[in-house]
Amino acid sequence: MSKVNYPLIRKVYSWGYHTLVRFLFGLKLSDTQTGLKVFKRDVLLKVLPRLLIKEFAFDIELLAVASHLGFNSIYEAPVNLTMDFSKSTFSPFFLLDKHIRNMLVDTAAVFYRLKILKYYDDSSTRKWIYDEELDMRVNTGELRNE
Repeated sequence: MSKVNYPLIRKVYSWGYHTLVRFLFGLKLSDTQTGLKVFKRDVLLKVLPRLLIKEFAFDIELLAVASHLGFNSIYEAPVNLTMDFSKSTFSPFFLLDKHIRNMLVDTAAVFYRLKILKYYDDSSTRKWIYDEELDMRVNTGELRNE
């Protein structure tokens, strides 16, 4: 239902990435990159402390970890996106484009941590710590203010 006006090559790359993400993480979403994402507070409290990606695959990590932890009710709202691609630095040769390479590397890192290392699991021995600016901590799964 979203209305996004991309050049053909961008549509092909987006389809390819979407297919890769669906295969790697089983996310049954029509679009993981475009649009507004709204979450309930308890989802974010459980998911955000585990995230490591800061740039290229942040959306994928957030959605994949949320899904992995059992938060599967995701509503997709359509968007209307108009972008000027005439000044884009997007390369038609995807392996030469540093942004695409970085996104693929970050996506592979999320897959490795999720499926191989089990880094995001509740059974992990890590204590998930929230950002100090929020003045919150997680201790053995319970939220407390310090």
